[in-house]
Amino acid sequence: MSTLVLVHGFWHGSWCWSEVVPHVVAAGRLTVAVDLAGHGLHARRPRWFRAQPYNREAVSTEVSPVADVSLDDAAGLLTSQIRRIGRGEPVTVVAHSAAGPVLTRTAEQTPELVAHAVYLSAYMPASGKSAAAYTRLPEAADDLVAPLLQGDPARTGALRLDFATDDAAYRQRLHEAFYGDVDPVLAEAATGLLTPDGPVGIMLGTTALTREGWGSVRRTYIVCTRDLAIRPGVQATFIAEADAAFPDNPTSVVSLDASHSPFLSMPGELADIIIPLG
Repeated sequence: MSTLVLVHGFWHGSWCWSEVVPHVVAAGRLTVAVDLAGHGLHARRPRWFRAQPYNREAVSTEVSPVADVSLDDAAGLLTSQIRRIGRGEPVTVVAHSAAGPVLTRTAEQTPELVAHAVYLSAYMPASGKSAAAYTRLPEAADDLVAPLLQGDPARTGALRLDFATDDAAYRQRLHEAFYGDVDPVLAEAATGLLTPDGPVGIMLGTTALTREGWGSVRRTYIVCTRDLAIRPGVQATFIAEADAAFPDNPTSVVSLDASHSPFLSMPGELADIIIPLG
C-alpha cells in the first residue's frame, strides 16, 4: 500500500500525530508526519509572544512573521515533501483542518502524486472558493474558534491565537474549541506546543478544480461529529459540494464521535480508519 503522509492543521505541528503513528506502524504501514508551511519547524513566533512584559496591544497589531506564506507556498512545500517521501510514487495524504485546502491544491496540480486524499474534519473548499468563505456560513455561526482570534487578519497577516495570556477563561475556551474530549493533562501539554499564528494566506487562497486533477483523486472525508472548530454542518457542506461537482468520484464518508482533535482523544480509532486507505 502507499505510504501515509499526515499533515496537521493550523497552530499545530507534526508532533500532534505522535499518538497515531505507533498504531499505524504496528499495522505494517509506512507513515510520515510533516510540518505545514508556517508551522512546526517552519513556524516563526511573533515578538509579542516572547516579550516581557506582556503587551496586549501588540497581540492585536503586530504583523506576523509568517504573513507572507500563501496557499501557493504551502502547496509547494507539501508537494516537495510527498515527492521526496514517495520517491515519485503516489502517497495517501491525511490532512487535518486548515491543511485541507493545501491538500486540495496539491492534488489538483499533481494528482499523480496523491493516491488517496483524506480530509480529517478539514476544509475541503469547492472550486474557486476559499476556505475562509466557509467560516461565514450560517452553519459555522457557533464555532468556538472565531471568537478567540486576536486582531485583524488583514493587518497582522495571520489567524492569531493568544497562547501567552494568563486569562483563565480564554484558555478554557481554547481547550473546549480544540481538545474538548482530550484528557486534560494531555490537552495542557499539547497547548504548550502550539504556535500563535496561522498564515491567513492559506485560508484566502483558491483553487480551480478540474476533473483531470483533484476530481480524479480518490477522497475520503472523516467527519468529527462533536467538532466545535469546524462544525458538522460545514463538514457536510464540503462533502455535498464535492459530490455535486464530481458525481462520478463520490466522497467516501466515515464518522468519528470526536471533537476537533481525534489524533489525541482517540488515536487508535483514528488509526483503524486510515490504515486501510491506500
